[in-house]
Amino acid sequence: MVQSNLTIGFTFAVYLLAMLGIGIVAYRRTSNLSDYILGGRSLGPWTSAISAGASDMSGWLLLGLPGAAYVSGISASWIAIGLLIGTWLNWLIVAKPLRIYSFRASDSLTLPDFFANRFRDRSQLLRVISAIFILVFFLFYTSSGLVAGGRLFETVFGLDYRIAVTVGTLTIIAYTFIGGFLAVSWTDLIQGLMMAAALAIVPIIAFADLGGTSGAGAALAEQSEYMLAWFRDASTGETLSVIGIVSSLAWGLGYFGQPHILARFAAIRSEDDIPAARTIAVSWTAIALISSMAVGLLGVGFVSRELGDGETVFMVMVNLIFHPVMAGILLAAILAAIMSTADSQLLVSSSALTDDFYKALFRKDASQSELVWVGRFAVVAIAVLAYLLALNPDSTVLDLVAYAWAGFGAAFGPALIMSLFWRRMNQWGALAGIVVGGVTVVLWAELSGGIFDLYEIVPGVIFAYIAIVVASLATAEPSKEITDEFDAIKRG
Repeated sequence: MVQSNLTIGFTFAVYLLAMLGIGIVAYRRTSNLSDYILGGRSLGPWTSAISAGASDMSGWLLLGLPGAAYVSGISASWIAIGLLIGTWLNWLIVAKPLRIYSFRASDSLTLPDFFANRFRDRSQLLRVISAIFILVFFLFYTSSGLVAGGRLFETVFGLDYRIAVTVGTLTIIAYTFIGGFLAVSWTDLIQGLMMAAALAIVPIIAFADLGGTSGAGAALAEQSEYMLAWFRDASTGETLSVIGIVSSLAWGLGYFGQPHILARFAAIRSEDDIPAARTIAVSWTAIALISSMAVGLLGVGFVSRELGDGETVFMVMVNLIFHPVMAGILLAAILAAIMSTADSQLLVSSSALTDDFYKALFRKDASQSELVWVGRFAVVAIAVLAYLLALNPDSTVLDLVAYAWAGFGAAFGPALIMSLFWRRMNQWGALAGIVVGGVTVVLWAELSGGIFDLYEIVPGVIFAYIAIVVASLATAEPSKEITDEFDAIKRG
């Protein structure tokens, strides 16, 4: 066991050194705030597509979703279906107009920056409110990644959970601090490919070890007759409610408001690269989600149903099936998944503090070098706050992700889509949509029973759209300057 842990530990160390090396290379190509936040808008289709998927899925893909499938059976796949549809629609509807408009709107580097420039909000109110929501929800989202990292080091090396979280946090801070967006995107490309490969390999080997279709089917049937039932939870035997299915599918609504994913759209080098990137992104997501579900389902044939934490099923299976060297590589994919999301979240939060607070409100004439260093130290500050949240060992990855995902999806999704496609929308409509969507998620999550069991992103998105339309129509029309720019962009 000690030898196995040493082998896996060596594999982890090599991987982490490689990621740090990428950060150092990226550091040499980072000279201004645009480089640090958006990589100089230079991403190719492969990097933008895979890094968007990797930063999206996080440790949830290798921990949360397999755990849900392991416990509840194939009925847990409604979330995966919603996410796949959401990925496709996001690349289809949002990617191209956001790439064009964010550049034309004074080369906007962040989502709050885009909203402020799109509506000529000189009061900075729209920018600041947007940045506040980003910082609040990203604390929970980043914390989920640190929890996942803690689970990984705790399960593999037997470390105390708090020590494990500390190790994971320091690792992620290191290369994000040094290399910024380029380091994050380049490492995400590698990490995304590792995640997809690991998720594909494990169920294939597990399926073969169980004896093919008959053996896997027998293993599933032995655990529960409902493991392959789409509309019944295998853990309880209860039929899924309409609210439950709608809530799972509604995860797809969240894509339109995730700042760390939208940043990849703004950073792609040309709108002409978007069709290729869309194909790559949707293919990667489909492979990853199907494989993740397969890991959880096949896990019941290898792991006792009394497994204390279902979210560790991938790690336990890898240790049971593979040689320590291969296990180390596959488990490094979990670390990759965690890092690929947490680094993106830290960078977006840092960008909000640097560009939308420090520069916009306090130091309008700050030099580019000063802003880059403010961004780097903001990464450390935000990581420390997320680390303190993650120290609770009872935190679950899926719950933390669900809350933050809903918050971003409701606060920014409707406001972004309407700002890209509705000419009549004004700054008050944008502000109303962001506030109503975000606040609805926070309040709805505190209620339960009946309609309040509906995933909070659904009412958040609905109320946000209503607020945008009502507030925009109840206030003055946008200026001619704004509508002329909108029309010019739409004409191409």
